[in-house]
Amino acid sequence: MPKVGIVMGSDSDLKVMSKAADMLEKLGIDYEMTIISAHRMPDVFFDWAKAAEGNGIKVIIAGAGMAAHLPGMCAALFPMPVVGVPMSGKNLDGMDALYSIVQMPPGIPVATVAIDGGMNAAILAAKILATSDEEVLKKLKAYSEEMKETVQKKAEKLDEIGYQAYLEK
Repeated sequence: MPKVGIVMGSDSDLKVMSKAADMLEKLGIDYEMTIISAHRMPDVFFDWAKAAEGNGIKVIIAGAGMAAHLPGMCAALFPMPVVGVPMSGKNLDGMDALYSIVQMPPGIPVATVAIDGGMNAAILAAKILATSDEEVLKKLKAYSEEMKETVQKKAEKLDEIGYQAYLEK
């Protein structure tokens, strides 16, 4: 049963939202992914968001650009955490979506990651799940250790060959 619902308003968001799916897969977390426009198909969206809890979803990751109503509407209908992913756009480079998602009215919070931050949205969703799932917590700790080791190897390589050679590689 999926624990995370990934929803986006358009297939143009898939490049960013697929990073969320990839990270959830790496962490062994079940998810479902769909495209639903809150503006173009509100009845379908409403049904999906209202049914998410009963379908086992514990966290929703909602990506949206421009007016970015999708994450806020998810938060209004879904009683558990929603993580918003603002999408970069051609007009305002995602700032419009960022402001729309973070400026929710009192009582309707949406945790918001960086513009095009699909991967971090998945990590945040995993951290939320890890509060009650020891396996997810172990995988997050292993991922943190993996990141640390990667940076340490880069630092060792820099020390070994110097910055000019490092930049040329």
